[in-house]
Amino acid sequence: MEEAAFLHGYDPDRYDRPSVAVDCVTFGMMDGQLVVLLSRRYQHPFFGDWSLPGTFVRIDESPEVAAERVLRDKAGLVGVAPEQVHCFGAVDRDPRMRIITIAYRVLLDPAAMVALRPGEGQCLATIAPTGAIQLADQPLRLAFDHAAIVGLTLERLRATIDDAAFALLPDRFTLRELQEVHEAVSGRSLNKPGFRRRMLERGELHGTGEYEVGRAFRPAELYVCRSKG
Repeated sequence: MEEAAFLHGYDPDRYDRPSVAVDCVTFGMMDGQLVVLLSRRYQHPFFGDWSLPGTFVRIDESPEVAAERVLRDKAGLVGVAPEQVHCFGAVDRDPRMRIITIAYRVLLDPAAMVALRPGEGQCLATIAPTGAIQLADQPLRLAFDHAAIVGLTLERLRATIDDAAFALLPDRFTLRELQEVHEAVSGRSLNKPGFRRRMLERGELHGTGEYEVGRAFRPAELYVCRSKG
């Protein structure tokens, strides 16, 4: 049988087809804390709970395009590069039907955080050192398996923080700001001299000879990451 004839006679309903969705884990820094963008659910299931911004993948788009659409339509983010993290496909992860979701991670620098436009019913929740997700110091209940999605995404961010931290920083930053990001992501305090020595010995940082403004005492030198951008 020729391939054209085979395809012409193929029955696409021969196998069950699960729906495919995307969920975006959008991290940023705010007031020295790691935050994640969440949306309130105003429909069942999990009415009133919080969830990651997400959507179903349309039949005519790729998961990456669907993730970009979510970020644009629900957060006003354009030009960001969502990075695929993991596929979550537990049979019972959604009580409505069989839905497989692909999680994407987005790291926002301070300029992107300023441009971020959370819609009605959205919030930037803080992530405690324990990994707990909180709003105004109160723990939040996340819908579906979204707590597990955030947890795995955070775990992988922690594993690569030496490189990923720069995506959460402005182009020019102080060593203090770099340590602040590391501590917020890792959930623990770091020894200042040891941290600075380790970062400088990596060879990724370059001192600009310029200093931060707006500080009364001993302004710190600004650095750039050689490999950023």
